Amino acid sequence: MPTSITAVVTDAPERYAKQLLAHLGRKNTVEPVDGVPEGGRLLFAYGVGIVRPEAGRLVLEATAADDESLARVQDVLARHLERFGARRELTVHWSI
Repeated sequence: MPTSITAVVTDAPERYAKQLLAHLGRKNTVEPVDGVPEGGRLLFAYGVGIVRPEAGRLVLEATAADDESLARVQDVLARHLERFGARRELTVHWSI
């Protein structure tokens, strides 16, 4: 399964994690991530997105069955986080 990860530097990783999970959780299932009380796993029909706040950064992980679905998970996570963090100019750059 293709997987991609990114770490977005921010002084408010818990806040953005909570906002991202709450917003995307309205239409998707959110599961807890073991050992990360503020994080979560988003279950999309086309893949999985993990949101994990860490000290000074927000880690996003995307996993899907194929490259097209992976790109879709990446797009949803990145687009929403960048919109929420527009004032602080947050940008997402995925690596494989």
